[in-house]
Amino acid sequence: MDGIAATTNRTETRDEVRKPSPPRPSRSGPRITPQMIVFALLVVGIIGGLVYTYLDSAISGGIKDIGNGFKQVDLKAMSLFSFDQENGTIDTVPKKWRDLDGQKVVLYGEIWQPLTAGDGRMGGFDLCYSIAKCCFTGPPQVQHFVKCRVLPDRVAYPHPNLVKVTGTLHVNVVRDAEGGKVAQVYGMDVEAVEPVR
Repeated sequence: MDGIAATTNRTETRDEVRKPSPPRPSRSGPRITPQMIVFALLVVGIIGGLVYTYLDSAISGGIKDIGNGFKQVDLKAMSLFSFDQENGTIDTVPKKWRDLDGQKVVLYGEIWQPLTAGDGRMGGFDLCYSIAKCCFTGPPQVQHFVKCRVLPDRVAYPHPNLVKVTGTLHVNVVRDAEGGKVAQVYGMDVEAVEPVR
């Protein structure tokens, strides 16, 4: 009996050995190429950059202390609140933006309507986070612009694209000469204007 069991076991073992092994995957399927890796890294980088920008703004609230007494302020975040263009008051401006009155700030935006002298230097200008993007939802709003005045002892020239503007921010509702419509919410005494490359 033991001999039969041994023979049966030997036969089962031979049958197991003779079973064909599963087919190996062929090399004709999709392969990961260097171009695919570069493309994937590019997509991840773009998405990561967008997520970082959103999270950075959400966490900081649009205001970051950058040292030396300066705060970097997100100009877009600073302008995105509802404001009555005729009857608005300083109390309508959110407190965190009112608290920036008199603070040294750095703003990034685009120059609109520069007031230039004969030599090309600016005496003043309006600063907006993006001329092309700020007013898609309707007419321009006064809180979308910072009325900038270049200090008399400083020199600033207009630049066509994104600029870095450094100076002292003023938050105050100013009405036009007739006393009706609001003409300004934000003003700035400009110390420097630099193109962003």
